[in-house]
Amino acid sequence: MTQPISLTVNGDSRRTQAATIAALVRELGLMPEKVAVEHNGEIAPRSSLEQTALCDGDQLEIVHFVGGGSGAQDDTWEVAGHRFTSRLIVGTGKYKDFAQNAAAVEAAGAEIVTVAVRRVNISDPSQPVLMDHIDPKKVTYLPNTAGCFSAEDAIRTLRLAREAGGWDLVKLEVLGEAKTLYPNMVETIRACEVLAKEGFKPMVYCTDDPIAAKQLEDAGAVAIMPLGAPIGSGLGIQNRVTIRLIVEGATVPVLVDAGVGTASDAAVAMELGCDGVLMNTAIAEAKDPIRMARAMKLAVEAGREAYLAGRMGRRKYADPSSPLAGLI
Repeated sequence: MTQPISLTVNGDSRRTQAATIAALVRELGLMPEKVAVEHNGEIAPRSSLEQTALCDGDQLEIVHFVGGGSGAQDDTWEVAGHRFTSRLIVGTGKYKDFAQNAAAVEAAGAEIVTVAVRRVNISDPSQPVLMDHIDPKKVTYLPNTAGCFSAEDAIRTLRLAREAGGWDLVKLEVLGEAKTLYPNMVETIRACEVLAKEGFKPMVYCTDDPIAAKQLEDAGAVAIMPLGAPIGSGLGIQNRVTIRLIVEGATVPVLVDAGVGTASDAAVAMELGCDGVLMNTAIAEAKDPIRMARAMKLAVEAGREAYLAGRMGRRKYADPSSPLAGLI
């Protein structure tokens, strides 16, 4: 009787009496013609699986195709210990109503929504609230400081948000003035330092400035969120160079925040290497918000795939796809 040997198969130790790779594959309940095998670091040709002998201590990786896009599901990202699959964050303003907002979040496949902190309408406490439509147990709420123009106001707002929902992962923005809604970076950095010391994990809206981005990291930001263009403008990514430099220099996630107008803008952000995109107006003010939410989901996924694939080099002149030699 053949003595059992010890192998490592897909990272796990296994004892087997199989003499060949094909025999092992069948022992695992698989068909040799439907798998690919790496044997001790080398691809084993499928035609040789019946003849390739196994030895004690061999290491094998056995793979096959699976349905449903499992590869994309494995491409997750993490911020401050929170892990997500979707790289699209959706806002909760400007929608016709909360029901439409919830439908857009679902169509986008978003796992995070930004929420503004506002006073309760004590004159009519029966009015519908966001939590009635978007369950914070299923979708991560990211309280933000939209509308704050000083560090003190932003800090106060997020302290209230943490008291209301226990959130420490928050979005910080401190605006400079109402016309452009550009960030006041001095106040933003000051607020970030205070919030980080208080245990908050601030994801921070900022200018598309690599130096300011690094200063925010030093101040305790857990994610850098440079604008692509002014908030609500829909102008798209205006400065690809600085966004790329921020991505290259950051050790925390980078997400484009503000300025996206259509799906191609979201794809550009992802092709630059960003970890995600945050948007609100581009979906909420579309003629068909639900359809646009689906488009944005696909654009973010396509841009991420293109970034991982690595684009071709740019050339100054044409280069034919088909050889010119041998033309009739």
